[in-house]
This record gives sequence, structure tokens and C-alpha cells, in this order.
Amino acid sequence: MSITIRECTGASDLKTFARLPYRIYRNNRYWIPPLLQDEIKSLSATGNPAFAQCEAAFWLAERQGRPVGRIAAIINKEYNKKTGEAMGRFSRFECEQDPEAATHLLQTAEAWLRAKGMIGVHGPLGFNNLDGQGLLVEGFDQLPSIASTYHLPYYQKLIEDNGYEKENDWVEFRLTIGEVPEKALKLNESIKLRYKLKLITFSDTKQLVPYAPKVFRLLNEAFAELPYVSPFSEEMIAFYSKKYFKFLNPRFVKLIEDEQGNLVAFIVSVPSLSSAMQKANGSLFPFGWWHILQAFKKPEVADLFLTGIDPKMQGQGVPAVLITELQKTMLENGVRYVETTGIFETNHKAITTWKNYEHIQHKRRRCYRKLF
Repeated sequence: MSITIRECTGASDLKTFARLPYRIYRNNRYWIPPLLQDEIKSLSATGNPAFAQCEAAFWLAERQGRPVGRIAAIINKEYNKKTGEAMGRFSRFECEQDPEAATHLLQTAEAWLRAKGMIGVHGPLGFNNLDGQGLLVEGFDQLPSIASTYHLPYYQKLIEDNGYEKENDWVEFRLTIGEVPEKALKLNESIKLRYKLKLITFSDTKQLVPYAPKVFRLLNEAFAELPYVSPFSEEMIAFYSKKYFKFLNPRFVKLIEDEQGNLVAFIVSVPSLSSAMQKANGSLFPFGWWHILQAFKKPEVADLFLTGIDPKMQGQGVPAVLITELQKTMLENGVRYVETTGIFETNHKAITTWKNYEHIQHKRRRCYRKLF
């Protein structure tokens, strides 16, 4: 039975593309199903404003008409402009344990990118840094956060057997939260006083939502030099604000403004929704919303999504203020553990911060690179 590669050209194909992981990971206790309608929407130019700065194509691998794998190819024009390097991306790679299918999928994506003038490909990478980065290579027995990704162990071999080599790794930590030392509390107050900083906290979502565009604009500045990051347009800011801020518990978001009222730092965390999203199984209705609501009530685990610092304020102790304030809120709400999102393994300063806590480094994700 030979493999057929079929490009996804219509709504029906894209639905099949989006649904395939639900079969591949069926009965897997660690995979977190995304919201299916959101995932389908992200695959079309009408539903995803990232297409204004990206080109993309999607394919399914089939045996006798049965989908056994999928892949996307993406060209992020803004990122390539930033780096001066014409690199494509492969994304959303999922496959049964079928080396022939994997090879056909990767070669199809490579051929499309080569025809578009790219000199090579790296991935897995999404449209931007909020869209599924990296292949899980360690931590297959760990439940990921909803901001992270899960893959099956054999994916690594399928990719590496096709000539892909490591480009960068992200590492993730699980922290055990203890009481905030009195010394840290005093240091916080000293930093806020010295730089005339104002801590902004929230008790309900209505208070938080107006700050969402400011958070994403600061994210653009804070992450500007990081690999794989391109700036969010105003349309993308509106899209991701609506997509993510509806899941935030406002108590777990801390912002800092300077004396002029400019946002200079933020930290965004959320009570872990991993188990709730598994129960929702890709849909908020009829009962998915209820499982998510329950997850907010008595969280034992919180997921750390994003931290951003104005480059002009880096080195001033501002991250310590954010982390300490968030830690206080977590303790008040019964949180015992924190799951970090990926940190580049070369970011020794951030890694040292997490190692100040009781911790384990339990997950690793990898971005691969291949030149044509």
C-alpha cells in the first residue's frame, strides 16, 4: 500500500487535518486536545491574521484513502526580514509510526519551500512564538501545560532520519512553591520605591481585558531579539487577546507600570487547565466550559505562560518583583506547583532563577534545522 500526499485545499480537508491528532493520540493520557474550532480557524487566512505576514500550505498523507499523517509548511516573511535568512518552517507534523509517510510529508513540505526560494527549513515552528514551537524529546510521561506541546517518542527518529539536526532546545521546569522569605518581600518594596513602580493587580476579567493590547505590545519589545519571534500586528494582537485572555484567571496576572503609567513588565500565569482540556476533548460545549470553570476554583498546579520586561528595565530586579507577587497570590489560592513554559537552554539567567526553587527539569523541546 503506497502513500499518497494530498494538499488540503478546502474546508473539509482542513477539518480532517485538524482532527487527525485526535485519532493518533486516542487514549494517550498526556496529550492535551486543543479546542478544535480554534485550531481549524487558525489554518485559514479568514480566521488567522498571521496569514498577513505568512504563507502556508497543508498536506495529508494517506494509505488507501485513510489519513496517517499531516504536515504544514510556513514562510514567516517578517521573521525572515528580521534575520536576513530565507528559511521556511515545518509545522503541525503528526504521523503514525510510519517512516515512509513521514519521509513523504517532510519532502513535500521541503519541495514547496524550495520552490518559494527558501534555502532551508526549521521546525516544528508555528506562525509565531505563541503557536506550537518545538518537538518534545524528553518528558513523555509528563502532562504538558496548554501553552506547551506533546508528541509521541518515535517522532524524533522520524524527523532525524530525514536529515534534520538540532538547532535549539527549550527546557521546562516544575517548581514547588514555598513561603516567600521576608527578605524577598523587603527587597520588592525597595525596588518599587527606587524606580517609582506601580504594581497592577486584578480581581475580575473585565478589569484585565483592556490591558491585553499593552501586554502584547510590550511582548513585541521584550522578545524582539529572540529566535523564531516576529512582531505581532495590531490585528494579531486583537486575535490573540481574544483567544487567550478568556482563559486567564485575573488574579494570576501581574503588571508593573512606571511613574508615567507606561507598562514596563508583566507576568501571566493561569491555574492549570491541562486536565480540564482533556475532559473537554476539544470543545467548550456542552460541558467543556464547566470543566474549565472547575479548574479555576481550587488549583494545585499553575502554568506560567509569559513574562515580559521592557528592555530599558532589565537588570533592575523587576522580574523578582513579579515572581514574588505572583508567588504570594499562588500561596493564597492553594497552588503548590508551577509548570514553566519553555526557556532556551542557553538562557542561563532565567534557568538560575528557577533553580532557586525546589525543582525538577522534566521536559525538553527541540527545533530542528535542515539546509537544502
